[in-house]
Amino acid sequence: MNRSYKPVEYTSLSPYLVVDGAETTIDFLKAVFNATGLRRYLRDDGSVMHAELRIDDSVLMLSDPNPPGWPVTPAHVHVYVPDVDATFRKALEAGAVAIQEPIQKDDADRRAGVRDVGGTTWWIATQVS
Repeated sequence: MNRSYKPVEYTSLSPYLVVDGAETTIDFLKAVFNATGLRRYLRDDGSVMHAELRIDDSVLMLSDPNPPGWPVTPAHVHVYVPDVDATFRKALEAGAVAIQEPIQKDDADRRAGVRDVGGTTWWIATQVS
């Protein structure tokens, strides 16, 4: 039997977010990063026990506090996108708060930062030179 040690087309490293309002975060990721759902398991109360989404070539995992009572853990996630300015605008339209307007500093990336309603800070960048 020739089985892979991980699901086909999954990356070896996947961020795992514990957020307050996983469904809201999933909606945000779909609206801003064109995320596609891979797997989702709900608890009897309808909260997200575990969800997996694909953003470009990466897999992101998340849940509501699991089990209930576990603390939400703030996180910072970096994502390369084709157009940082357009993605920044989409994030604001989807309810995020600006942390850093798009800017290019001393490296090849133009980057920006937003915080979504679940508390995750998203650093978005496009390599421009």
